[in-house]
Amino acid sequence: MLLIILVGTQFARVLSRAAADRLPRDVMFQLMGLKTVEYLTVLVPLAVFFSIVLALGRLYRDSEMTVMAACGVGPARLYRPVLLFAGFTAAMLAWLAFDVRPVVAYRSHVVKLEAQRDLRANLITASRFRSTPDGSLVFYARAAEEDGSLRGVFIQRRRGDTVELAVATRGVQRPTADGQGRELILYDGRRFVGTPGTTDLRIVDFEEHGIPVVLPQADTRPDDPEMVLTTDLLATRTAEDWAELHWRLASPISLMILALLAVPLSRSGSRASRYDRLGYAILVYLIYSNLLGVAYSMVAKEKIAPWLGFWWVHVPLAALAFVLMAWQSGWRPLRGLRRAS
Repeated sequence: MLLIILVGTQFARVLSRAAADRLPRDVMFQLMGLKTVEYLTVLVPLAVFFSIVLALGRLYRDSEMTVMAACGVGPARLYRPVLLFAGFTAAMLAWLAFDVRPVVAYRSHVVKLEAQRDLRANLITASRFRSTPDGSLVFYARAAEEDGSLRGVFIQRRRGDTVELAVATRGVQRPTADGQGRELILYDGRRFVGTPGTTDLRIVDFEEHGIPVVLPQADTRPDDPEMVLTTDLLATRTAEDWAELHWRLASPISLMILALLAVPLSRSGSRASRYDRLGYAILVYLIYSNLLGVAYSMVAKEKIAPWLGFWWVHVPLAALAFVLMAWQSGWRPLRGLRRAS
């Protein structure tokens, strides 16, 4: 359900960008598929945590845990299947976080750049206003001929406070000599250059005027750490790279900690609702995930040592899980101290 919500949100965002002509419509489903893989590293620990809490909570509500305890199956026996399931899932999640997610994130970035490149290369279409993603260029053509030439061309370009307008009776698009961009050639038109709100205005008539359209480079590797391979992060080890490494490591570690915590957290009475403990589980996850976000920011900004990383978040929660496990198994240190006294 959470995956459907996140994918639906991403679909609405991509659809809005496609409607604003910032992305072609034919790449929407490809981007959604790539984003779905990225979301798995966040959703899988949450899904495992909630599923264990709900499953064991139902056993407590139906008094099946009481029957199992009468047969000699105590709370400690529950950890064997839980840890087997969580361990296998954590191994798969580690593979996704360390190997698959950076490749998918980089591929998603390349798809966006290639889509924007193709969109800008074929920016002018007949009877429709089109603009570049940054809004610096606006194009319009009244009609298109069979040979690809355009009739009734209008172009607006902004450079700081200066606005340039060009109108022409005819125009053609062609690639530049170096093949790195495209050029729009206008014929028989007029060019207006000025600053809105002032009297500074220049009007130039031309027979031929070329306007370059710079295309983004789709093969440039980004500097975003989430798109860098794990081996490259280990080689550079800057503050942001350390933060990204700890973030990837946090996915399988948080799954194991939350799985351990789910067993004692799911304990409830026979008259309690199935969702009685779900509120506590949501609260624990929100605090845990927010602290991980704070830890990422602190490591990236070098406010804490890189070796400490996210461990100041993981270790206390893991200690709490072990304390609750021991308490559920009958460990009462205060009772022993009281008897000794």
